[in-house]
Amino acid sequence: MSLRIANLRTSIDEPEEVIATHLARILGTAPARWRILRKSLDARVNHSVHFVYTAEVAVSEDEDRIIRQVRRKYRDLAIDHHQETAFVMPDQGSTPLRHRPIVIGSGPAGLVAGYFLAEQGYRPLVLERGPAVRQRIRDVHRFDAGGAFEPESNYLFGEGGAGTFSDGKLTCRSSGPDVRRVLELFAECKGKPSILYDYRPHLGSNRLPAVVKAIRRKIEALGGEVRFNCRVEDLVFLPSPQGGRGAGGEGVRGVSTSSGFIEADVVLLAIGHSARDTFEMLARRGVPMAQKPFQMGVRIEQPQEVVNRIKYGPAHLETRLGSADYNLVARGSHDLFTFCMCAGGHIIPSVSEAGFFGTNGMSLSKRDSPFANSGLVVTVPVEQFPGSDVLAGVRLQQLYEKKAFEMGRGDYACPIQGAKDFLAGRRTTSLPRCSYPRGLVLSDLAEVVPPFIRAALLHGLPLLDRRWHGKFLADAYLVGPESRGSSPIRILRDDRTRESPGIAGLYPIGEGAGYAGGIVSAAVDGLRTAMAVVRKYSVR
Repeated sequence: MSLRIANLRTSIDEPEEVIATHLARILGTAPARWRILRKSLDARVNHSVHFVYTAEVAVSEDEDRIIRQVRRKYRDLAIDHHQETAFVMPDQGSTPLRHRPIVIGSGPAGLVAGYFLAEQGYRPLVLERGPAVRQRIRDVHRFDAGGAFEPESNYLFGEGGAGTFSDGKLTCRSSGPDVRRVLELFAECKGKPSILYDYRPHLGSNRLPAVVKAIRRKIEALGGEVRFNCRVEDLVFLPSPQGGRGAGGEGVRGVSTSSGFIEADVVLLAIGHSARDTFEMLARRGVPMAQKPFQMGVRIEQPQEVVNRIKYGPAHLETRLGSADYNLVARGSHDLFTFCMCAGGHIIPSVSEAGFFGTNGMSLSKRDSPFANSGLVVTVPVEQFPGSDVLAGVRLQQLYEKKAFEMGRGDYACPIQGAKDFLAGRRTTSLPRCSYPRGLVLSDLAEVVPPFIRAALLHGLPLLDRRWHGKFLADAYLVGPESRGSSPIRILRDDRTRESPGIAGLYPIGEGAGYAGGIVSAAVDGLRTAMAVVRKYSVR
């Protein structure tokens, strides 16, 4: 067993290596070993910014005596026994697996599920509709420079999924051995060791491609296969006892792809939140799905200097701490909140279909752009969906994305409006400097969101501005829509088996299936489903 010491505060100028000295002073003895469990930045008072650590230490002396001693001497620290639960994969089940598992999609959920299945000897086949990440990067850069839109290779489709160009935030609300194991995998695959303990770990969109590629190579080295430019067009089910070949039969028989039919008795659906053609196919096949609330709104961009001064005060701490971020909420009939804040970042086109337009944000590992941007979104309840069709949320996204595309002259120019002009209901008369790469068009941003979201923005933006003493909106502008924050659909599954109800062998996973909200949560969902497959099936 070891000890856990929390609330250890240090100067922002002290390197992490000094923690060992602080621990020895606190314990009264040098630790036999130690490691950081959590590191966060406390910037609530900008003239007293400091790091706060939680550390695990092992000592050779009586732990109970040391705990009593530290509690008497250091009232501001928390110390107790510490023992982490180890991550353990389950034993293989007894059901023979006739064909190797198929994973549809190579986003965080699909790649991580594929890796752990490969590690256990299941030789998974990962099918990705887009190209490998190296080619995908070329296509994205060509599009940013004004090139043609590639429907299978863009900011949302291709190796790594939407997560590859989503800023690289690795935060997760849950914890436990499976979350830790996923972060360890990312760290092993070209990620930074600090992602294991940073409170808000961030890799950056320039580092994520290397992580994605490294996981793929591990899958291949363990006997799995990743097949690119292979779009799944249909699912084929075994005949049901009542006849017919739709969902609700005995189970999965295989998948029809752009490269031909592939037999399978286990299929993991890691399709991502933007595979709308796949959603259509699943609806036709009768796969159980339901409408789900999702986030929609606009994106706001300000000079990063404004955010730094609000967060750090007059001291230019960004030279030591990097660009400052923020997280804000304005309460109302529909709460308005910031989402995917990108410090030192860039606004990017979030487009997966020709003729539609949306925005997102990303930042590189150095976060050194002069701009800060963030989603300003509202959770859209299903009552606001236009109809009872299971795809009604998708139709709502498409309605406003189509309007934005038409505003952008049919060439993916980004609609933009000054934030104060939006509140005053007047047009912006001159284009501002902006990080969006493909050009701007002055627009009325009220036209790219539903009326209730417009009302939430009109109510919430002044509240956020008052919180920043008039500086939140001073040099800010809005772009939009921001419509791909989460999936408007949940592909239903059994809580215990993780299989689609009535369809043996079909496993919906990740953000596109409605069970995650970011890179790490999607990856953990993939891991947990891989464990369910291992628990049921045997390849021995």
